[in-house]
Amino acid sequence: MNTEQRMHSDSVAVDGDVFATMFTLDLGDGEVDRDAVERIHAGEFDEWIEAAARSGLFTPQAVASLVQGWQENPKSLFDALLVDADEMTHKRYAIIWDALDDADTFESVEYA
Repeated sequence: MNTEQRMHSDSVAVDGDVFATMFTLDLGDGEVDRDAVERIHAGEFDEWIEAAARSGLFTPQAVASLVQGWQENPKSLFDALLVDADEMTHKRYAIIWDALDDADTFESVEYA
């Protein structure tokens, strides 16, 4: 890969397209991985950061950009991992994400 190709792939990687293609959730038997959704929702990205860094597809700067984006909006990682999922799988995962959002909202409500 020449420098020009590498620079182009870095710019693509920063918006997450390459990451989404390479690291989609393993949906092998169609089972929903609730633990993965909970980790992403909680901002625990270590396994995906490590995967991006070890892949050799991303410069350290591109990985840092991905991480910054995920920290600002964890749902961006969640959406990227589901980019190739069928509609029903995406809906099943979205239900879990929404339930976690609702739980966060419920826990933050103060009682009089």
